[in-house]
Amino acid sequence: MKNSKTVLIDNNPGRNCQTYGIARELGTDVDLIHEPSIGVVGNKGDSQCYFGVGQKVGIIHDALRNRIGTEPGKLAMRLVQPEFTVATSDGMRNGTKEMRYSLIGREVTNDTLCEHLSATGLEGVIAVVACDKPPVGTLAAILEHNRPAIIMSDGSIRPGVDSKTGEAIDLVTSYQLAGSTDEAMKRRIALESCPGFGSCGGMFTYNTMQTFIAVVGMQPLHMVSPASQDERRLQEFPDQLIDYLAKMLKDGITPRDIVTRDSIRNAIIVAMSVGGSTNVMLHAPEIARAAGYKDFAKDIMSAEEFNHLSENVIPVVVNARPFGKYSMVDIDAKGGIQVIVKDLMKAGLLNGDVLTCTGETLAQQIERLSPPDPDGDVIYSVQKPFKETGGLRVLGGNLSPEFSAVLKLAGVEGGLENNLFAGKAKVFDGEQKLLEALNASPDMFENFDMVVVRYEGPVGGPGMPEMLDSTSRITTLCRERNIVVALMTDGRFSGGSVGLVIGHVGPEAAIGGPIGLIEEGDDITVDLTQNEINCEQLKDPKIHAARKAKWSAAVEGNKGTHPSVGLADTRLLNRMRCSAVSAVFGAGMHPDRMLWVSEPREATHTGFEPKNRFKEQAAG
Repeated sequence: MKNSKTVLIDNNPGRNCQTYGIARELGTDVDLIHEPSIGVVGNKGDSQCYFGVGQKVGIIHDALRNRIGTEPGKLAMRLVQPEFTVATSDGMRNGTKEMRYSLIGREVTNDTLCEHLSATGLEGVIAVVACDKPPVGTLAAILEHNRPAIIMSDGSIRPGVDSKTGEAIDLVTSYQLAGSTDEAMKRRIALESCPGFGSCGGMFTYNTMQTFIAVVGMQPLHMVSPASQDERRLQEFPDQLIDYLAKMLKDGITPRDIVTRDSIRNAIIVAMSVGGSTNVMLHAPEIARAAGYKDFAKDIMSAEEFNHLSENVIPVVVNARPFGKYSMVDIDAKGGIQVIVKDLMKAGLLNGDVLTCTGETLAQQIERLSPPDPDGDVIYSVQKPFKETGGLRVLGGNLSPEFSAVLKLAGVEGGLENNLFAGKAKVFDGEQKLLEALNASPDMFENFDMVVVRYEGPVGGPGMPEMLDSTSRITTLCRERNIVVALMTDGRFSGGSVGLVIGHVGPEAAIGGPIGLIEEGDDITVDLTQNEINCEQLKDPKIHAARKAKWSAAVEGNKGTHPSVGLADTRLLNRMRCSAVSAVFGAGMHPDRMLWVSEPREATHTGFEPKNRFKEQAAG
């Protein structure tokens, strides 16, 4: 029996009239309007990534409506209208000033869903996600709301086919032709690269994060790898999602029951094993924050442990773009990401006892799915990997005292012989100046240059744009001339970038980080035996002090900001500039006192530790 306060609220005609109206328009029982609410949300934007989302949201919404009612066995809940978030297209905006809004799209998604979930009081939600930033913003909002929820990726785009060579091609293929003078060929490849729709198909940021979200437990494993246009997403998955959500509602399972220290660690390990995007090192701390963990390095995984696992324990087990041959549709044809998870678990590298959105543990989900063993061409085994060490490495040193700098080791094509790079700095204040130089004077770049792009961090950009245009041009230049040109930045990279590229260097230049003190011709070293990136000149205290004084004078003379920072000419860009935290905390819009929501969680250690596969092999 309801208490008097609830009855008073339920019988307020002003609040009830629209709720009755919505129920009638949606075709649901008006007697359910005071029951807990349930609904579907989706990510939308202006690229091919999002074309399939609306249709899937509609199908899931219709399936949900058919499952709602007062009859036995149905969900006695109030259905709400679908809601959509908005974001920009990374692929179309790379190399432009609009790219500043890309990472901000993660934050806007979080804001939009926070308002929808909280104000609507949703007790159950199914989210269809696309591209790479909105899914993370979606999961963060779901974790903050912490009511039963489940995620499905919209799926990848299928590769294009080069009509002359028959080879599979994609967006990155087109980007790497930017410096070519063959306009007819560039047009042909651009027309053929992205047929159909769906998110980027290689092991770029989208598929890195979809794999992460599944392994962390919030998406069924088998729903990651099928293409966006795969019929399973329309015919099989909708009812499965509702079944899983119904079980979560019945058993009281919430996202923070699923996304824990151990499940996040599992997801990081799998991201290493697939040679994932450097962006995972921005998104994992943001997901951990939303789950209640204040300090990723202390609560989840330190830089030292991350590097130990990448160097000594976790190999790369997929032959996938951009560093390999295949795309996610090929991984799907060989059994999906569940093949990778099964093999890693069999090797003792994952904790199988963590809870997932299906109501099963990770180990139970794998047992039910019963994926095949790795085929050895697309998916490799831990025992016979595609690359012996993990795909990511984080760096310290005097240019990265926050230990935030990240290198995608799986994508390096040269320059780290004996784990050491030594080169001369070529400095650019902003990516646009680098692109101008690459376009007008490509011959100015020499073997073992270290290109430094700064004032592109979360505050400096503002928005921390990624640099697929720049890295693609440099990759092509290096391949054509058989040279090594490295790049370091306080901005970030696309998951499609390859080469010796180091992003997230922090603290960033705009707030006085040492990357802002580098001068043209300085000696830059990258040492993977120590996992450091250093400027040799800045090791001298006198030089460091003099350059810092010069930088401070420039800031003082420009009313408190360095003259090289990007223009914050909209309210959204200004909000990013004023509230962005460092890359090491996820580069989100969170003043320091708001790094977590609600009550922070204790990072309980279960005692599970990944096995050292080299020791296991030697013992065997």
